[in-house]
Amino acid sequence: MKTYIYLIIFLLTTPLFSQPSGKEILNLIDKNLTARTRIMTAKMIINGARGSRTIEFKTWAEGEDRAFTEYTNPAREKGTKMLKVEDKLWIFSPSTDRIIQITGQMLRQSVMGSDLSYEDMMEDPDLTSHYSASVVASDTVQDRKCWVLQLNALAEGEAYEVRKIWVDQERYVPLREELYGKSGKLLKRTQLSEVTRIQGRWFPMKIVYKDMLKAGDGTQFIIVTIKLDEIIPENTFSKASLK
Repeated sequence: MKTYIYLIIFLLTTPLFSQPSGKEILNLIDKNLTARTRIMTAKMIINGARGSRTIEFKTWAEGEDRAFTEYTNPAREKGTKMLKVEDKLWIFSPSTDRIIQITGQMLRQSVMGSDLSYEDMMEDPDLTSHYSASVVASDTVQDRKCWVLQLNALAEGEAYEVRKIWVDQERYVPLREELYGKSGKLLKRTQLSEVTRIQGRWFPMKIVYKDMLKAGDGTQFIIVTIKLDEIIPENTFSKASLK
């Protein structure tokens, strides 16, 4: 009888599953979203205060230190190129035939009037290397059970000092995010959707960015095609490729 009582107490007091730690969840997110290389075609639908417009482009990226983007449509933007190597960013404008370097606070300016900054556009950070994380709640987003994580920057200089992320408990993909500045002010919100199985990992094909400091209905970032871990020629990430 005592054995049965002890067994019942054990079953009632033992959780059916253990909640993963914030670090474990970040590792699983990175496993889904980061890759050695990425080649993608995408478009931004910018819903500004004065109407909407669409910009199409192709991006080649290697880790979080090197990326090259070329705009392909519309005609007035076609041929504009951006090159990121570590913490340096250059832009080539075909209308002026000039290459300019974007540095410092300029990296946080809007790209083509969108809700994305140059940092948003060109960076693909490994979250585990840049943030600590703790699970602060659970919630439901898009009918999916989510862990709610608070991320705090490990070092000075991150674009967003604090991030709050709603992570799908089954697929370990963010479905919603809030991005905060050093002052604690909410700077941006994102909604991630159209999660697709790609090369053995879950990946969101649509992200809606909303800059909380500007008017408009946000910017849709839509991935049309994506290839992971492909070989990219070394000269893709040289300044010569800008012209």
